Amino acid sequence: MRAVGVSLGHRTDEEAEHWLHEVVRPLGLRGLIACTHLVRQPYPHVAISLAGAGPDAVPAGSGGADSPPWLPTTPAELRAAAEHDTAEHAALRTGRAVLFPGVERLTGTMRVGEVLAASAIDEVVLLGGQPAGPGTLLLTRDFVCPQWRDAALTVIVTPAGPDRVAPFEVPSPTPCCADH
Repeated sequence: MRAVGVSLGHRTDEEAEHWLHEVVRPLGLRGLIACTHLVRQPYPHVAISLAGAGPDAVPAGSGGADSPPWLPTTPAELRAAAEHDTAEHAALRTGRAVLFPGVERLTGTMRVGEVLAASAIDEVVLLGGQPAGPGTLLLTRDFVCPQWRDAALTVIVTPAGPDRVAPFEVPSPTPCCADH
């Protein structure tokens, strides 16, 4: 899979997601999988990787001269983070997918089998490792961000009632210590 990365120093997933929705989504790149990556060096921030196959695939690069013209240049101090996460995404090892084929169809409540058929998601797995059955209902909360895990785009879910699951990641998490 060809990949390109950029690290612009976004401090949160929400900032990186906003950038993806404002800058990348309108480009309409078919087959694109855009991921966020939590990075520690040279300071905590969120890097972005973009990959895809097919006619609109993004060229390889890391926010440098070989990158698409719409992709901003990664500052020198963040380039190593962008290059690392680009390689990880290209190898299908890590990344939290924000934009991916079929994401717009994952709304409301759907059967797991429908989710797998309607999107690029390969697996729906319960926290702890058991796969969710194809007839299990997934309460999407209109927010599904799978992760690369063993070369499979995987949604980690938690029980949400009889024969129901919901993504483990919630749409608007409460920051740690928000009530202090």
